[in-house]
Amino acid sequence: MIENTGNPAVGVGIVGLSARSGWAPHAHLPALTRLTGYALRALAASTPESARAAGEKYGIDRAHASAAELAADPAVDLVVVSVRVPRHREVILAALAAGKHVLSEWPLGNGVVEAEELAAAAARAGVRTFTGLQARSAPAVRHLRDLVADGYVGEVLSTSLVASGRRWGPTFEPGGAYLLDKDNGGTMLTIPFGHTVDALALVLGEFTEVSATTAIRRPAVREEGSGRAVPMTAPDQVAVSGRLASGAVASVHFRGGLSRGTDFHWEINGTDGDLVVTGDHGHLQQARLTVRGARGTDADLAELPVPERYFDVPELDDLRAEPAYNVGIQYARIEHDLREGTAAVPDFAHAARRQRLLDAVERAAATGTRVTL
Repeated sequence: MIENTGNPAVGVGIVGLSARSGWAPHAHLPALTRLTGYALRALAASTPESARAAGEKYGIDRAHASAAELAADPAVDLVVVSVRVPRHREVILAALAAGKHVLSEWPLGNGVVEAEELAAAAARAGVRTFTGLQARSAPAVRHLRDLVADGYVGEVLSTSLVASGRRWGPTFEPGGAYLLDKDNGGTMLTIPFGHTVDALALVLGEFTEVSATTAIRRPAVREEGSGRAVPMTAPDQVAVSGRLASGAVASVHFRGGLSRGTDFHWEINGTDGDLVVTGDHGHLQQARLTVRGARGTDADLAELPVPERYFDVPELDDLRAEPAYNVGIQYARIEHDLREGTAAVPDFAHAARRQRLLDAVERAAATGTRVTL
C-alpha cells in the first residue's frame, strides 16, 4: 500500500510510451497528466533511441533503455504495461521481480496459460496488480449495473448483444497487421469481445457454460493506403451463447469491421422491463453509449440519461468525450486501491479468470460442444 507521506503522488513508469503513436500517448498520458495523485516519472520504449525521443517529447527525464531498467528505478511505484500482447510477459515479470505494483493493459497474457502464469507470479510477489478492463469504469456501464441491481427489469430472463469489432474488417490500418495473426494474442476475441464480455459479467453475472461458433470470413485483407494483401488468421466472426449464474440466457455476436445497420446493440430483458444500450462501435471500453429503458406499462423505450454522480472524477471532465476518460476513471480507482487497500480495479487473478472464459469459447468453437466454466 502507498501511504500519504511527504510526496503523496504515485510515481508512474510507462513501458510503451512512444513519441510517434499508440494507446499510451492517446489514453494513458492525457489521464495521468490531469490526475494530481500521480506523477509520470519514467518511460521505456521499444529501443533506447525511441525512449530518448519520447522523453524529449513529453518532458520526462528518466527515459530507460529497457523495461527491467525502468522497473528498478526507485522513483517508480507503479509500472504501466502498454506494449503489444506478445511482450506483456517479459515486461510484467521484470516489474514483479523488482517488487513494483503493475497495471497491465488487457489482455493480460498471450493466451490462458500465460495469463495463469502471470497471475501466479503476482500472487507470489505480494504486490498490487491491476488489469486494464476499463469498460467497467464507464459511467454508462456502472449506471446500467445499478439499474439492473435495483430491479429496473425485475428478474433478468435473457440478454443479447451484437457488435462490430471495427478492426478485423476488409482493411487494416498501417502498423496493425499484428492484430490479424491469432498467435499474437491481440484479436477481436481477446480485445473488443473480451472488454465487452467483462462489462456484461459486471452487470449481469458470470457465464457458467458457453457454446460458440467462430469463423474467418475474410482470409485476406488489405492495408489502407498501400493496398497490400495480408492473411488474417484471427476469427472475424465470434458468436457465443450460454447461461449466466443467475440462469439467464445470453448471446453475444461480434462481427469484424463496421456495419451499415448497427455497430453496438445490447438488450437486457426481464420479467418487469427491458434495457437497451446502443453505441457507435463494439469496443465498449471506448464507445459513446446511450441507455434506454421501459418497464411496467411503458409502451416505448425512453432514454435513461447517466446521472452526474457517475462522472465522479472532476479532474477528467474535459475528457468525457474521449477514449482516455474511462482509462482516467480507472486510474483514479487504482490510486484509491493503493492508498486504502480496497479492490475496485480487477487484478491479475480476475484477468486470468476472464481469459479462462475466452479459452472456453475457443474450445467450444473448436469442438462443437458446450463447455462448462
